[in-house]
Amino acid sequence: MSEGKALTTKLEFDDGRLASQLFGPQNTHLKLLGERLDVRVESRGATVIIRAEDHDAEARAEIAAKVLTQLYAMIRAGKSVYAQDVDFACRVLERQPSADVGNVFKTDLFAGTARKAIAPKSLNQREYLQAIRESDLTFAVGPAGTGKTYLAVAMAVGALSRREVKRIVLTRPAVEAGEKLGFLPGDMAEKINPYLRPLYDALHDMLDFNKVGELQETGVIEVAPLAFMRGRTLNDAFVILDEAQNTTPEQMKMFLTRLGFGSRAVVTGDVTQIDLPSHARSGLLHARRILTDVKGISFVDFDDRDVVRHPLVGRIVQAYDRFEERGE
Repeated sequence: MSEGKALTTKLEFDDGRLASQLFGPQNTHLKLLGERLDVRVESRGATVIIRAEDHDAEARAEIAAKVLTQLYAMIRAGKSVYAQDVDFACRVLERQPSADVGNVFKTDLFAGTARKAIAPKSLNQREYLQAIRESDLTFAVGPAGTGKTYLAVAMAVGALSRREVKRIVLTRPAVEAGEKLGFLPGDMAEKINPYLRPLYDALHDMLDFNKVGELQETGVIEVAPLAFMRGRTLNDAFVILDEAQNTTPEQMKMFLTRLGFGSRAVVTGDVTQIDLPSHARSGLLHARRILTDVKGISFVDFDDRDVVRHPLVGRIVQAYDRFEERGE
């Protein structure tokens, strides 16, 4: 930090053992907080000293103090706190300083088995889960790593376990950067499998490997390329269209008109990663212009602050956005 106006804030916690959990192994959480908010954070026993300098010193120090205070309250309530939770708390409070981080993390989403409980990690993720619960069709638009597909699959598994739907259908357009299916080895099933791998990864993270295979064999879970959806009507299903930015307007309309009674759908995509030929229009962008005001449809937008991968991913997204804004 450059020299300038300095601000010092002191926090004292009443339980040294819980404070140690808050600070993280070898104070890793405090180090992450300092790097994330550009402040100096030092601990002395159960006391924390926050020092901020230069521009927005007061605002950054205040956010750092709120992050520690609110995460400490969560630890007192029995929740474990990890390094990623520190980063997510920073994102939440930077966007909405009056937010209660505990409420953002409070609503757990159970993925159908005791294997995993998934909670929203940002305000937008919480809005996304709420939209899926309340809308028949939800569009999630934003960069990679924001949990769009993962949370949609979790919601689908949860709905299936509660018998709200009879099956799950996961689909993607078989379009990737510069590659054509004909150049890939194997039969059609082997050609399309790499395109569907991210959907399988999400399923296997929530259900036992053998259980996924069993549900696929019985048709309860179907993972297929978008072209296989043509001519069908999907009743009592939870349908997810992933990588929707790579659909054409015709494909998007075809998919959206597959929905039958008792079904709901989630469409996810990143409009900054369109791999269609330059002359082709994205069905995701086209649908947004047409469907924004249609009753029963929700749109949720994510940005780099919602990225739930390594913090470096968020910084990479920001760097690319700045590059594109300069028109380079």
